[in-house]
Amino acid sequence: MEENNRLEQKIAGILNDARASYATHNRKLKELSLLRSKSSSLSLFFSAFSKTLTPLFDFQRRLAPAERTVAFVSAFAAARDPAADSDEFLDLFLRFLLLAAPSANKTARFRACQIVSEIILLLPDDAEVSNDVWDEVIECMKLRVRDKIPGVRAFAIRALSRFVNDTANSDILDLFLEQLALEQNADVRKMIVLSLPPSTATSQVIIDCTLDVSESVRKAAYCVLANKFPLQSLSIKLRTVILQRGLADRSVAISKECFKLLRDEWLTKCCNGDPLELLKFLDVETYESVGETVMQTLLKADLVKLQNGASIQQYISSGDAEDGNSMHCAPSIQLIEAEASLYWRTVCQHLQSEAHAKGSDAAATMGTEAEVYAAEASDKNDLLEKILPATVDDYIDLVRAHINAGSIHRFTCRQLLLLGAMFNYSDATNRKSASAFLQELLHKPPEHEIDNEGNVVVIGDGLSFGGDNDWAQAVARLARKVHAALGEFEEVVLAIIEELAQPCRERTADYVQWMHCLSLIGLLLRHAKSMRLLQGKAIEPDELLQSLLLAGAKHAHLDVQRIAVRCLGLFGLLERKPRAELLKQLRISYIKGPHQISVEACKALIDLGMWHGPQEVDRVLNPHISSKITSEKRSFSPVNFSDLERDLDVDTLDLLFGGFENDDWADSLTGNEDECVHAVLGEGFAKILLLSDNYPSISPSLHPVILSKLIYLYFRDVSDHLQRLKQCLSVFFEHYPCLCANHKASISCISKAFIPVMRSMWPGIYGNSGGSSFMVSQMRKRAVQASRFMLQMMQVPLYVKETQPESENGSTEMPQIIDRCSEVPFDCGEEGLALRIAIEVTSFHSKKTAAEKSYVSALCRILALLQFRLSEQGPIKLMRRLLSRTVECVSTEKDLVKELNRLAEHLMTADRQPDQEFLQDEVNLILGKLEIDFNLDLDGSVAMPQTPAAASTRTRVSRRRVRIEDDDSDEYSPAFAVPATQQTVRSRSQRASKTVAMSKMSATRSVRIDEIEEQEEEDDSDVTSEDSDEY
Repeated sequence: MEENNRLEQKIAGILNDARASYATHNRKLKELSLLRSKSSSLSLFFSAFSKTLTPLFDFQRRLAPAERTVAFVSAFAAARDPAADSDEFLDLFLRFLLLAAPSANKTARFRACQIVSEIILLLPDDAEVSNDVWDEVIECMKLRVRDKIPGVRAFAIRALSRFVNDTANSDILDLFLEQLALEQNADVRKMIVLSLPPSTATSQVIIDCTLDVSESVRKAAYCVLANKFPLQSLSIKLRTVILQRGLADRSVAISKECFKLLRDEWLTKCCNGDPLELLKFLDVETYESVGETVMQTLLKADLVKLQNGASIQQYISSGDAEDGNSMHCAPSIQLIEAEASLYWRTVCQHLQSEAHAKGSDAAATMGTEAEVYAAEASDKNDLLEKILPATVDDYIDLVRAHINAGSIHRFTCRQLLLLGAMFNYSDATNRKSASAFLQELLHKPPEHEIDNEGNVVVIGDGLSFGGDNDWAQAVARLARKVHAALGEFEEVVLAIIEELAQPCRERTADYVQWMHCLSLIGLLLRHAKSMRLLQGKAIEPDELLQSLLLAGAKHAHLDVQRIAVRCLGLFGLLERKPRAELLKQLRISYIKGPHQISVEACKALIDLGMWHGPQEVDRVLNPHISSKITSEKRSFSPVNFSDLERDLDVDTLDLLFGGFENDDWADSLTGNEDECVHAVLGEGFAKILLLSDNYPSISPSLHPVILSKLIYLYFRDVSDHLQRLKQCLSVFFEHYPCLCANHKASISCISKAFIPVMRSMWPGIYGNSGGSSFMVSQMRKRAVQASRFMLQMMQVPLYVKETQPESENGSTEMPQIIDRCSEVPFDCGEEGLALRIAIEVTSFHSKKTAAEKSYVSALCRILALLQFRLSEQGPIKLMRRLLSRTVECVSTEKDLVKELNRLAEHLMTADRQPDQEFLQDEVNLILGKLEIDFNLDLDGSVAMPQTPAAASTRTRVSRRRVRIEDDDSDEYSPAFAVPATQQTVRSRSQRASKTVAMSKMSATRSVRIDEIEEQEEEDDSDVTSEDSDEY
């Protein structure tokens, strides 16, 4: 006994010294090992050691002394000492920890898992531990992975991380992947990500974590990708996804972590610091934007070092071609690879922008500083001249060689075309050569091929010049640079169009000729500055419209119709006032055309309506339209798409909004999953609503109707595959309530749209279709989600634009947040929404269907979340009268009645004059502002109805069964058990004593039994909820 006490005192002293500082750990480890070796028996030493360590399992807070003690104990258990029985001690200690791991005490479970994880990570590979112990440790940690305490789960995952690579424990990886998908705590998700091994099964999961909402999880994902996944082990798709997300992450810490991965691992280790080699791993032809972002990032970090003599001029030799040149290219031209073309294009653009910036700085300063900036700008320009071809003729020969080499070099050719804007064409010779080269490019017909059925098929998107929008932009930029004089670009292009249009006007042109001519017209209309510059040229705008665009819109071939409709929209944007024949053709194409034609016509009509204004567009077709009638509209007029003649006379917005009723237009196009008429309409109306101040002719009463349709479109299941629409609407909903210029109007719009949205989405009411029980459940979930989403939109803070300059330290202040409650009247705020919901609920009859009951219940749950301002006494009095009738509609749902009763108590407290009479005129005034017709009985009581007590379901009260609770902490021997905290033990002993006492009570004390049961339930809730958020 004396030896045991002496051991406990010495061990306690060592642990006290170890918890003071990490610097003493090595010395104290030797002392504790020596004490273990000199003890008479290992069991005696372990008994003293475990007894001394027990208070650590009751200490909840993660303070530094406790953490140092854990580290010291773990290092001692994991240390190898052949002279002592270290392996046997490790077995005993692990079994001791396994007894504490399933304890009911959360602190004991936490400390046990923490020490186990530390020991496992510190153990050397040659440690001798029995297989039975390891199996018990693994099984115990698997159970703790699903613990209710996040800290316990995190350390259990950390402990299992060393076994996840073992083939015998493959179920651990499955457990990690399953838990990662369900885990709500960010720290636990981070631990799982750090514990995942590198494999094909985990690479996609880790990359998916780069989109996690938690910054720490995203950062951990990039750390794992950098340390465990070499560049060659990832597919091209995964490499580009990693860089695309990481370099553009909203968090600076995440973008720095991704840049660290790019610089240290991929560029330095895998590519020897050569950016050109790195681009070869990214497939820049498919993922050009990613390659461009990588190059811009490396250039800004000054990680691109140009080798001596390296330039584009090295691909242009003065003599005959050497071996390996293509038979299609000129003898003096060496073809450039795709990666090299992107590399040199980004380098040249960077040098040009740097030279321009330094030149601007030199112009803005004076003296020596200006000379320094000017010298730096001159150096950048000199380096740029050394890289670019020596002359314009050499540049043209280089581009022409790649064009002649075939479509396989089209990417390189486009990169070279973008370089053309860096040359100086002020010299007449250079301009003449470049102009002749442009004539070749513009006269070149689109690439086409013959399919198996003998039909001619144009390669490309069928809309842009050259079949590719990027190619068209590159050609237009070069043409604009060469023909920079005012009107010269339009004159040159129209002259070529005149030549190409001759067979089209004579109706002798084939499908490819029509496509070539119309694509060039689209290029001109997109880059022309005004319609005035098109007049007086080779072909007049009227002839362009009548002979080509309108004729093309009526062509038999759908691809010709599609590009002609696109050009009609561009033509209308250039005009000061759109023409009637143009608008009629667009409406015909929108109503009667195939889906792909309707999409283009819909885009054109929306663009024209937003550019010229909806009322101006309607006046072109109907000059006698009244602006007063338009501004007073409260709903969109129904459209009959089968009556073509009538629909040509309806308003543009009515025609567009009626497109939502066509269910066939909800399906996406075959070649583009994000394109359909509903997606175009949703995006267009979102822009109109966001910029509503620019369209005063649109009645404000139509705004809630538009918003209701957008919310319905966003939450319906059919829109799940329209990713572009979902992204567009999510951005719109985020900015509409907080950044709208007319904040009052936007909040009022949300309040007015709430009830119509719920009516349209809830199944089984107001004529809405239902379906199977599963479908009805899903539809109700979406409607509830939409209701909470609208409530969140109303409660977001209002942001104002920052008008103050930067602060002295150079940082710009965040936008100021204004309390919306002090800005909006009651009919636009939460009070108005609460009154609308209450009136909607009370409008239902006493006998309701199952759909109506669920609908009313969902509305009341939103009602309980709304708040009233003390300044709005009228709405408060009205709500108190409505709330008593509202509670009667949901009297069967006790939890909901409790929430509404709390709201009623709050309103009663907020009512400053509860005894004052509420007049009918005041009610009519409030309802008039809400634009609601409702008859309220003012003679009714304001008091809340009493909910009847539920009948007891107990049949026998004379005898009570003793409840036996299973507790894992009782399954192990108390010899090595870690004692629970006093609070937990006291709670359990009280419950046990109550059970014994009540089992002996007579049947005449039944009333007391009910009271004791209620108290027992409260105790249970306290016990089960005490493990809340300590870790």
